[in-house]
Amino acid sequence: MFTDSHCHLSFPELFSNLSEIRDKMTAAQVSRALCICTTMEEFEGVHLLATSYDNFWSTVGVHPDNEDIHEPTVDELIAKAVLPRVVAIGETGLDYFQMEERKGGRTIVDMEWQRERFRTHIRAARRVQLPMVIHTRSSSDDTVRILKEEGERGDSDSAGGVFHCFTESQSVAKAALDLGFYISFSGILTFKSAQDLRDVASWVPLDRLLIETDSPYLAPVPHRGKTNNPSNVPYVAQTIANLRGISVQEVAELTSQNFDQLFTKVTTASP
Repeated sequence: MFTDSHCHLSFPELFSNLSEIRDKMTAAQVSRALCICTTMEEFEGVHLLATSYDNFWSTVGVHPDNEDIHEPTVDELIAKAVLPRVVAIGETGLDYFQMEERKGGRTIVDMEWQRERFRTHIRAARRVQLPMVIHTRSSSDDTVRILKEEGERGDSDSAGGVFHCFTESQSVAKAALDLGFYISFSGILTFKSAQDLRDVASWVPLDRLLIETDSPYLAPVPHRGKTNNPSNVPYVAQTIANLRGISVQEVAELTSQNFDQLFTKVTTASP
């Protein structure tokens, strides 16, 4: 019924409890999950989840925040992307959040390594024609600019993808939608302080919405502060249902259909 479009089940705090989490998913009617890769070193474990369970899928990519890891080439990303049950490139993008505190006092100019990594992922996605899972934090202008510079226009030649765990403004959402991207909302949507984000979620077209947990992070209310897992994605769906005046079942069906529409390899590839 529900599809978690973004989770990190390979992370130790979730992988060590995988059997219990799968039971919770079944109880919560969460039928599928996309397992996200954040380093090339992690890919084997992420892909193993997808090949071991028929309701898990995987991506390949390097998170923009990760340093001192293997830097992939376009060809390396493509070699992984064409494997069975790999449905997207990412997560990739830009993260300029708290550069002075988190990145040793560096400036935006100093983040060119992130921008080059992002371009590598875009080029791989466009060559293999798989969607991207985009992470953008305090960097939306550069994220949109680079996507455009690399040829993303929302046309048939574009890779497209999803802006995951969306926390930006309506104008950023519009820019992403204009490029053909989907918008995914996480448990942040349930936070008391997130009214501006709920306003965006009320505006995004229903046929471009996805839901996610980004677990083990960002557990929704009423589990905020605890380790998150895919069984909590219905709380995100319920919040959207309340905002849009529709049933949670409709949100589940719509977002699952959108997942299939975006990640076409889910429905076209053999198990």
